[in-house]
Amino acid sequence: MHLAYYDEAGDDGYPECSSPLFVLTSCYIHYQNWQPAIQSLIEFRRHLKEAYGLPVKFELHARPLLLNKRPYRALLLSDDQRIEIVDEACAVIAQLPVRIVNVAIVKNRISEEKYQVLDRAFTFSIQRIENDLDPTRNPAERFLIITDHGRIGVMRKTSRRLQKINYIPSKFGSESYRREIKTLIEDPLPKDSRESHFIQICDLVSYIVYLYGLVEKCGGTYGARLPEQITPERVRQWLDVLTPSLNTKAAADDAFGVRFSPKN
Repeated sequence: MHLAYYDEAGDDGYPECSSPLFVLTSCYIHYQNWQPAIQSLIEFRRHLKEAYGLPVKFELHARPLLLNKRPYRALLLSDDQRIEIVDEACAVIAQLPVRIVNVAIVKNRISEEKYQVLDRAFTFSIQRIENDLDPTRNPAERFLIITDHGRIGVMRKTSRRLQKINYIPSKFGSESYRREIKTLIEDPLPKDSRESHFIQICDLVSYIVYLYGLVEKCGGTYGARLPEQITPERVRQWLDVLTPSLNTKAAADDAFGVRFSPKN
């Protein structure tokens, strides 16, 4: 069995929204690999405490870290140091026995009036985890979803629907076919992100993917609040480092396997 952890970047509102993108990230790991992976993450947090004074109890939350917001501002870390923390986190994640799926909803491509951003992103994500686990070849494979409390209601509704009715678009035409989700067990279970290193991995990766999509797909800029050292090239470097953990088959049209939707 696999444990699939979730977190996001951006808001899931539409048409009223505060971000041009919504990114949903899942990090999933086989239960037999969970213990050694969590030990690696605990050791990494101890290293951050020794090297940067970052308390182990602080949640590793990428956006406020890079923007030097509370609680990180009190640590008096330089821009370079905060970027180095992300550099090191990416290197650690790349060595873990995890798989990561990223789905990004590009809101200026949406044409439907009642487009459900979170529902669509979560649907695409679950479908890709199931495809990766491949129940036709591995009928015993199962996965359980663990996520922060905030969006648990919508995610529960979506996951239940996909186990009853799940339409897959055909690669060879406009028609779709039904293939219900078989590997998912239980409703999504809530867990505070402060208590989960794996949810914090999702937070960091989703923000990197958000920055990537903001420039690559939305034609946006990072603005003045991010350190000037963070450029599109730096963001791509982070994704390059993360590639061993990324499910790059989740989207054939993106080098890092990010499923951008709707399609152009």
